[in-house]
Amino acid sequence: MKNPGKYKSVSAFSPICNPTACPWGEKAFSGYLGDDDKEAWKAHDATELVKGYTGPELNLLVDQGAADNFYPNQLLPAHFEAACQEAGVGLTLRIHEGYDHSYYFIASFIEDHIKHHATHLNC
Repeated sequence: MKNPGKYKSVSAFSPICNPTACPWGEKAFSGYLGDDDKEAWKAHDATELVKGYTGPELNLLVDQGAADNFYPNQLLPAHFEAACQEAGVGLTLRIHEGYDHSYYFIASFIEDHIKHHATHLNC
């Protein structure tokens, strides 16, 4: 979202969608970016970035396991979904019952991600 027009599609598995609003993100950003200017953190937060997105159509796919120990308190996909809806950015958010934050989760849905990108890249 920092480079409008550079990408036609984006996908992610269990991303930290709103790090400025969760304990893990606050700890990481404090360590990497410092505590002096928390507003600067927003430049590295997908939820905050999508709020101001004004580029061409972007097609996002996010898969999240409902049994993931980090969901929903750390990854915050609902925050990202709400921001995408408000900004008019296309998002397909899929929450999968019984899946956690493992290789098996990714292996189960990677083909969908490849097809997602192929569709938007006209492959």
